[in-house]
This record gives sequence, structure tokens and C-alpha cells, in this order.
Amino acid sequence: MANELDLDALLRYAAANVTGFPPSPSNFTVSKFGHGQSNPTYLMQVGSGASVKRYVLRKKPPGKLLQSAHAVEREFQVLQALGNHTVVPVPKVFCLCTDPSVIGTAFYIMEFLEGRIFVDPRLPGVEPASRRAIYQATAKALASMHSADVDAIGLGNYGRRENYCKRQVERWAKQYIASTGEGKPERNPKMFELIDWLQQHIPLEDSSGGATGLVHGDFRLDNLVFHPIEDRVIGILDWELSTLGNQMCDVAYCSLPYITDFGVDKDQLGKGMEHTGLPEGIPSQAEYVAEYCSSSGKPWPFAQWKFYIAFSLFRGASIYAGIYSRWTMGNASGGESAQHAGDKANFLIDYAWAFVRRESVLPEHPPSGSFVAQNYLKRLGQESEDQGFSEGGGKFVPSKRILELRKRLVKFMEDHIYPMENEFYKLAQSTSRWTVHPEEEKLKELAKKEGLWNLFIPFDSAARANKLIFDGTNQLQSDDTYNQLLGAGLSNLEYGYLCEIMGRSIWAPQVFNCGAPDTGNMEVLLRYGNKEQLLEWLIPLLEGRIRSGFAMTEPQVASSDATNIECSISRQGDSYIINGKKWWTSGAMDPRCRLLIVMGKTDFNAAMHKQQSMILVDIQTPGVHIKRALTVFGFDDAPHGHAEVLFDNVHVPAKNILLGEGRGFEIAQGRLGPGRLHHCMRLIGAAERGMEIMAERALSRRVFGKLIAEQGSFRSDIAKCRIELEKTRLLVLEAADQLDRLGNKKARGTLAMAKVYDYCLHL
Repeated sequence: MANELDLDALLRYAAANVTGFPPSPSNFTVSKFGHGQSNPTYLMQVGSGASVKRYVLRKKPPGKLLQSAHAVEREFQVLQALGNHTVVPVPKVFCLCTDPSVIGTAFYIMEFLEGRIFVDPRLPGVEPASRRAIYQATAKALASMHSADVDAIGLGNYGRRENYCKRQVERWAKQYIASTGEGKPERNPKMFELIDWLQQHIPLEDSSGGATGLVHGDFRLDNLVFHPIEDRVIGILDWELSTLGNQMCDVAYCSLPYITDFGVDKDQLGKGMEHTGLPEGIPSQAEYVAEYCSSSGKPWPFAQWKFYIAFSLFRGASIYAGIYSRWTMGNASGGESAQHAGDKANFLIDYAWAFVRRESVLPEHPPSGSFVAQNYLKRLGQESEDQGFSEGGGKFVPSKRILELRKRLVKFMEDHIYPMENEFYKLAQSTSRWTVHPEEEKLKELAKKEGLWNLFIPFDSAARANKLIFDGTNQLQSDDTYNQLLGAGLSNLEYGYLCEIMGRSIWAPQVFNCGAPDTGNMEVLLRYGNKEQLLEWLIPLLEGRIRSGFAMTEPQVASSDATNIECSISRQGDSYIINGKKWWTSGAMDPRCRLLIVMGKTDFNAAMHKQQSMILVDIQTPGVHIKRALTVFGFDDAPHGHAEVLFDNVHVPAKNILLGEGRGFEIAQGRLGPGRLHHCMRLIGAAERGMEIMAERALSRRVFGKLIAEQGSFRSDIAKCRIELEKTRLLVLEAADQLDRLGNKKARGTLAMAKVYDYCLHL
């Protein structure tokens, strides 16, 4: 019995506030669950005749508590939001009582889930096949929770989104200090050394908030309720530490049984399953993490795994220190087991240091067996280093330098781009969609630091600009050490291997300053601009401070043939006067757009291909009117956009003409070569990702008694898709190679084939 509770007051409160509670029960008992040392938890059994209903009560412990600890109010809030608005498996909550006069402290009542709880992660007595299924279900339950849209379910203000790990290290450091020293248990100096190490190794994505979402904070096997006979999770319990933050912390914490066993007797501390041997059926740590990444769409955490595990061990040490401190004061709810918590805290501190010193803690790539063998490729994670390449010789085998660049680019995508896609998408669908997400600018700075900036610039174009304005230094004279503006000196073929990776996310190219139409416009300036034009317009574009648009297409004529355009560019003294209407001017809606390259006619009576000219127009010039945003297949592509633009007596300095009058057709042909190819390269990346998503769906959906992936028609279709994709990739690489070796004019046939074939692939 729970003698410390006022059962009469509790019964009255429950009868008045719990829907379906028996009005006049003949029997009412409350017993305390013995498992756990956090918020005291009780089983309430209410009898009315032969019928018995069961509920669960969780309350704050009595006595003086650490600040922000044991917040049952937050537990109730998150359980209510998830239960009402998502399919995340959680128990139903009935009521929250914050009146301490009822049973002494705040509490809430929730449903009792009839099921199984596995305390020992080794799952003794469980069949090997069920062990595997249980771990798979655990990973999927965590992925389901992490996929919850916190803004949509009313948890948008449940916590601060950025700097989660930084704040958590500070929080648990303070908790440790508050639980030790000055009349309390003795402090361990190694703990403060560990705090310093963690603060110096916080992952970059922590400051950007890119990995942010709902965090459980104590996600482990014994906080899950499994179905009585099926190996699936029906309830996630103990949400005391939940907040918004870096979700990979949850993944690492629930992976600790592989590293160390600190939930049993002291003499077994440190002997995690990967040290003592995995029981038959339980996946390896790498397989378990890969299952989570596959289910959640998260990137493979190879580079940051040491921090996340070390942080989990550190946090565990702080928690145990708090439990031991409460035990010495008589407040711990864990009984006699709490008296060993101090020894466990010190052990975890030592073990965290041992883990930090390990050379390798997680494979560089997800394993190809077990769980991952069922997945075609990771949707957002692993990109095979050999995909599209030959192991031995061959025509299109990239150099080691390109492979290294590609590896860095893949890692950047995994660490920074994929985790932010949902945030970018939500903004693009909101009423603020014509604004730029602040994280995009932060990611651009990271890309510069990583040397992944302006990779599209061909080496010959870079050489011209370098000679013309940079005096051969390839950088501006400034304090910005990352201002290497002219790319990596790649050929079109070399850039193809990298551009494909960028194409896997619609938001990626602009982060690397490799997005259309800026790349084409910068190429025009690099090849045809004079020094003054380069300094005024090219430099800001190369630095990513502004964006641009290309105004050629017109509503009244078939302007894909530049000979048909009607926009006029008339010379008057030291100016040109522009009059005309353009539409589908991509990029003109972007709030950062400052430059329009406008194609019009300076002489309607000249030879057919000498009538056109190109001129640089500041979008803020009087007479430039952005009339409306247009759509492509129903999408307005905010904030980039496709604008209808009216030029009404726009006065532009004569110095803004490119190359001179009558050279527009020539410039257009030079611009279209690499630009067309970039679209093809990106589309191959998009197609690869689409195939991965298709395969992933086929491996998770059943029709007519078996997986879609097992259906003969699907296998035939996906094989055809793979063949078409590989053919397209080879054609695009061939076009890039010809562009490098033969130039735009001689490569135009292959370029045209690549564009047509890529269009067919798109369809």
C-alpha cells in the first residue's frame, strides 16, 4: 500500500476528474511500482462489483527538489499532445492536478497499459527472432516520436530549439554541482575535465537547430510497454526529461546497453553487450542505429557518435549523483538500490573518458547486413562511395581529389542539409514563404569554411577572372580567410560528380552558391564581363551576398528562340532605355535578388543573330516592376520564385551592356552549355533519391499478402528505372567531358541529347 498518500482525497479527485471512473467503487487500492528512482509511480485499482479498472498515477517526489526537476506538468502536456494529435504510441492521460493539498505534490493520472516491459536489455528468456523484432520496434518507436511535427501539435514552445547539447551540458553540470560537495557526497574532479571536453566537441548542427525536434530525454527499453503477445510498442513512458532539442541524443542514450551496463549490480558495470557478447538475435549497435536512421530519415552519425555517447554517460553520471544525494537526504524513491548510485556515477565518469580515448566507436558507413540489408539505400543517409563509379579503370573514374571533395560534400549534406529540409519546407508553405530562412545563411558560411563554395566555376573561367581582377591571388584583400571565391578549379566533368549530390535536395545548391540562375549569370560575367562589371556585380554574387535573375522569356512570342524576342534596349546618350515584358524570370522574387541580366534587341534591323544584346540591370532601378509570381506545375518555388517583370522606360548606364551591342545571341549560346548540364546533373541526384524513397516504401507496404518489393511487376519496374538512370548518368558525363575537351559549339549535339534524355527521366 502507498500509506503516504491520502487515499480518500485521491479517490474524490479521481472520481470528479477521470472520465469513466467508477462513481461508487467498492474497492480502491494504490500500490507503488518498484522500478525506477525518478517520479514515484503508482498503480490504482478501482473495483466496482466484479469489474476492476486500473490506472497509473505519477507524482512529484516529496521534499526539496532541484530546480526544473520532476516536472510532471510537462509530462502531462507532451503525453496529451502526442495522444490527441499523432500516432506515436503513448498512454492516454486523463487529468493533471497541481494542488498539493490532495496528495502532497502535483500528479497526473493516465491509463494503465496491459503489456510487457523488458527491464534487462539482453532480453533473457526471449526467442532470438523476437529479440530482433523487439529492437527493431524500439528503433521504429523512437523514429516515430522524432517525426512528430511539434508546431502542428502545440509543442512549438516546449523548449528552445538551438544549442540543445550546449545547454544540456551546462544543465547537468549544475545538477552535479548541486548534488555534491559542501556536506553532500564528494565531487569527482574527472567530472569537470569531462565537462570541458564535451563543451569543446559539441556538434556543429547543435547551434543551427537543424537536428531539432521532440526529445524524450530518457528513451530506453524499460520505458517502453510492448503488446502482450506482439513484438510492437504500445506505449512510451517516463517523459520527465522531454523537451525540444538534438534528437541524436535520444539515439545515443538508448544505445548505452551496447556500451555499458550500469543498470545492474556494481561488479557488472561497464560490461556492455558488445563487450560481453550479443545475445542471439539482438542486432549490433551499428545495425540498431542504422534501423533508426532508415526509419527516421536521419543521416548516419559516424562523425559525432563519440560526443553523443560520451554526453549520455556524463548525463547518466549526473543523474546517479542526484539519486545518491537524495538517498543521503532520505528523498530517493528507488529504495535500497539508490545507495549504490554514487559508485555508479563515478564509474560512468571513468568509463566516459575511456570511451573518448577509443580510436573508433562506430563504423564509417552503415552495415550492409541485417536490418539495413532490407533497405535499398538510406533515404537521407549513406551515399555509396562507389555509386556510379567503377572500381578499376574506365572512362569516367573520378580522381582521388574529386572523391575526397565528394565525401566532404556528402557529409555536409547529411549533417546540415537533410536535417533542415522540413524547416525549409514549412517556411516555403507558410505565409512567410517569400522570406529567407535564417539558417540558410548560416549554412552558407559553413559551406565556405568547408571549402565547398562556388564549385561550379570551370577552371578556364576562374583563370580569366583571377587574371582580370584578383591579380592572380584567387581571393579578395580582406580579413575573411574563407573568401576563396573562384571555386576549386574543377572541370565540368569533375563538377558533375558533385552537382549530382547537391541535386538530392532542392535546397542544397544555393547553400553551396551553386544554384540556378546564379551559376549561369556568374558564368556570363566570368566569361564576358569587364573588370568594372565584375567588381560591381560578380564579387557580391561570388560571395553569396546577393542573388540574381535572367530575364529572357516573353509572354507574346516563342522566345525560347532568342530571335523572336520583342523587348527593346534603346541607346540614349550615356544610357540605355529598356521597355518590354518578361515572365518566368526565375530568381527575381527572391528578396536578395539585386541583379537582372536582361536580353533584348538593340537593333531590330540588323542581321537576325546580331539584333540581340544583354545588359545588367539593378532590380531596384525605377521602372522595374515585379508584377506577380508565376507557377510551374502549380508550384511557385518560394522564395526563389518565377516572376512576371515589366520594364517601363528603365534607364540603365551604357557601361552595363555586356560585350557590346549585338552580342546577346553569342552570350546566350555560351551560357546555355554549362547551365543546361547543371540541370541534368542535379536531376540525376533527385532521381537517385526518388528511387531510394520508392524502394523504401516498397519494403514497408504489403499488398496481396506480401511486400510490394516482392511483387514481380515492381521488380521489373525498378530494374528499368535503374537502367534508365545509369544510361542518363553516362550520357550526362559524356556531355560534360565533350564540353571540357571540345567546347560548347562542338559539344552541342551531346548536350542536347543529355537535356532531352534528362527531361524524359524527369517525366
